[in-house]
Amino acid sequence: MERDSAEPDATAIPGAAARRWVEHSRSHAAPSEHSHDFVWDITREADGPFVTDVDGNVLLDFTCHIGAAPLGYNNEKILDKLEEFDLVDPLKIAGQDMYFGAGKDPADARFPSSSHLIEALAERSTQYGLDTVFLSNSGAEAVENAMKIAHDNRPAAKYGFSFAGSFHGRTLGTLSATNAKPVYTRHYPEIAGIETIPFCENRNCTAETCDCGFFTGDGSVFRNALAPEGGHVDPAEVAFVVLEPIQGVGGYRFPSDEFMKEIGDVCEEYDVPLIVDEIQSGVGRTGEMWASDHYPIEPDIIAAAKALRVGATVARRGMFPEEKNRLGSTFGGGDVLASMQGLFTLEAIDEHDLMDNAVARGRQVKAALREHPTEKIVDVRGKGLMLAVEFDTGPRRDAVVAEALDRGMLTLGCGEKTLRLLPPLDVTERETDLGTSILGAAIDAA
Repeated sequence: MERDSAEPDATAIPGAAARRWVEHSRSHAAPSEHSHDFVWDITREADGPFVTDVDGNVLLDFTCHIGAAPLGYNNEKILDKLEEFDLVDPLKIAGQDMYFGAGKDPADARFPSSSHLIEALAERSTQYGLDTVFLSNSGAEAVENAMKIAHDNRPAAKYGFSFAGSFHGRTLGTLSATNAKPVYTRHYPEIAGIETIPFCENRNCTAETCDCGFFTGDGSVFRNALAPEGGHVDPAEVAFVVLEPIQGVGGYRFPSDEFMKEIGDVCEEYDVPLIVDEIQSGVGRTGEMWASDHYPIEPDIIAAAKALRVGATVARRGMFPEEKNRLGSTFGGGDVLASMQGLFTLEAIDEHDLMDNAVARGRQVKAALREHPTEKIVDVRGKGLMLAVEFDTGPRRDAVVAEALDRGMLTLGCGEKTLRLLPPLDVTERETDLGTSILGAAIDAA
């Protein structure tokens, strides 16, 4: 496949072969939320945003596995480096319960280890004074560990704050702070003491103009919940505030600077640890390393995953428990291959100026879709290549997703009526034009 000239070429999706694979999976797999009946054929050609399914359809994937494949498929920026190594077994080892290396000195290692990934993450978080990393399997584990170390630092704590519309993972702990949809949490036990406050969804509002319910006439719901401000919560008993700087599953909601400043100010004033969930928004997706970099906040803990290929909890060394076995992950975060992929992703972002590319291509997408002649689009928004198109109704959004798939383009819904786009970080101008053209035709058809 020549990426420079590839085009989507799709007939029936799913085709007969895809239907066989889907049926085979469903015969024993627990019910899950597969977004499309698209079956990637790992033996067929794929490059960047272009991928071939088991029926031979070539698709343009502007979902990147919900950001977990930050450079798309078979990207040479990763594969060329991986080809230098003879991979070993086991590729997955006992995480931070076991060490692995290559040679006598990390400075001269034949291939990078998890310690090199940890170092690279710490170097990219110095703007917040964060210098220590714990690796795990997933984003949910990264957030869960963030909540654990926050509690460990404040043993008297009884409370945590999260936001309406949030999504932090599917473990019982992270679900306790999740408020996106009832289906995620219904009938499951919860950690006690989690307080839910409104999330600002108007990126241009001020305290005086905001109608999200967060700001009140005399402060904010968050500030006013604390005892010194007349509320019922002692700030010393708050373990954490956990915040997505840009809500993902909740609908790609981009908050205002004033909302974020109030969160940061209250956390700083009352010494409340701020956990920032960067699972979907981090690692260059928005044109900055962390989405937090766009806003007037100072995270105490960053939870990352997806684009890193592993989970990572990043904080100051003093926040992590010194006592052994307070944190552990016997088969988490030590995947030899994933550690290499994570580090090579960070290197590719730097070497190829991919955050600058994310900004330029994001502007290209927004300009094209804002000019599209329809009253059915309510809003086009985004930072970098974390992009959203909001429609007038949920059924119309769903119809656009289906029409785009018929034309050979993968997109995803989020929230109630929003379509999200996460192209590869190295998406080209040609590929962006191709994607917006297909999406425009899908919008017209829907």
